[in-house]
Amino acid sequence: MKYRHELKHEITTADMIAIRQRLRAVAQADTHAIDGKYLIRSLYFDTPEDKALVEKQAGVSRRQKFRIRYYNGNRSVIHLEKKCKVGGLGTKISANLTDAQAQSIVDGDIEWMQHSDNELIKELYSKMTADRLKPRVIVDYTREPFIYAPGNVRVTLDYNIRTGLNNTDFLNTECVTIPAAMGVCIMEVKWDEFLPEIIRDAVQLPHARVGSFSKYEACRQPRIEHGYGEF
Repeated sequence: MKYRHELKHEITTADMIAIRQRLRAVAQADTHAIDGKYLIRSLYFDTPEDKALVEKQAGVSRRQKFRIRYYNGNRSVIHLEKKCKVGGLGTKISANLTDAQAQSIVDGDIEWMQHSDNELIKELYSKMTADRLKPRVIVDYTREPFIYAPGNVRVTLDYNIRTGLNNTDFLNTECVTIPAAMGVCIMEVKWDEFLPEIIRDAVQLPHARVGSFSKYEACRQPRIEHGYGEF
């Protein structure tokens, strides 16, 4: 597994608009984006004791999360992902799932997973049986991604974060979600060995808080007291 540097900042809407304009001048839009953005729907897993949530809140340096994800309402391409964090470094392991396989995992029909040829699917099966990992919450948001080739840099701006609360029917594109973090925008910066100065300057925000926000945590414990809008 190759780990990459990762920084996450909670920023304001005004910050996001300013950074978007800077990045448009120096970086490339992700070719997978539609009109510069895409909609992400994820289903996160956790134990009955909320191990992933508690470790995030406690600031545990070494942790991992499992999720299933698809983009722009397109269920023909569904990814199972394991996200691993070690301090300020992160990596992601992925496997493809069919629509039927994803639905069976949501429904708790998982015996087929132990016979899969994919190691990540078998690992999730092991976690679901031994650690009682199960689907916990739907997380929806809008993402604007930017790419800068030197340093293999990826900057993403996330907003319009919504939660399914106790509903885990994430393959239902009509599933009702509600705002989970009104007014909050998240900037994530990822790179390999070095972060080019031109990108460092573009994302510079002296007042931004580093590593203080988790979309998973926000959707498990929604903050709904602030105003929000689509940008």
